[in-house]
Amino acid sequence: MTNELLAQTSSLPTTDLTTLRQYLLDLLCQLAYKEGDFVLSSGQRSSYYINGKEVTLHPQGALAIGRLLLSLLPEDTQAVAGLTLGADPIVSAVSVVSAYQNRPIPALIIRKEAKGHGTRAYIEGPTLPEGAKVVVLEDVVTTGKSAMKAVERLRDAGYEVDRVISLVDRQQGGAEFYQSVGLEFQAVFTIEDLQQNWARSHS
Repeated sequence: MTNELLAQTSSLPTTDLTTLRQYLLDLLCQLAYKEGDFVLSSGQRSSYYINGKEVTLHPQGALAIGRLLLSLLPEDTQAVAGLTLGADPIVSAVSVVSAYQNRPIPALIIRKEAKGHGTRAYIEGPTLPEGAKVVVLEDVVTTGKSAMKAVERLRDAGYEVDRVISLVDRQQGGAEFYQSVGLEFQAVFTIEDLQQNWARSHS
């Protein structure tokens, strides 16, 4: 981490959200964003790759993410949830920060396959009342299909889900897909934000 970024870390719990957002953008560009020739999990080739876990599992990154995403949640949010593995550190960060801000919001983790023993559940975390309002979180959205699995599992469990929030939108159809199925979608950053910031820091 650069000295400039390090200097900001002590104020992360209290700094204003605009400064915090720029800090997180710089951290994503420094640690998570890479340019080159990559094959994505979808099989598509790409000239860049974003490894969100480099930041979501980073102590200062997790704190910044927790504060920023918590600020975007509707007031009536009763839980945050996401599909394992990419969303696990994000929902955990938001939940921990929510406790510090006196707005405790539990986290749920959605398995890709049902647990093979015990309750055989798809959803890990506290049991919520029927109809509880849950927001699905994601690190990077491409087509939107992975977060949709979480939405479907949560709805099957009787929860109300009408919103997905992502750290980064690759702008490859995810936003349009969510709109087509009636979900609100919000991203903290677009891929353009990352690329412009990355280019400035490498010029």
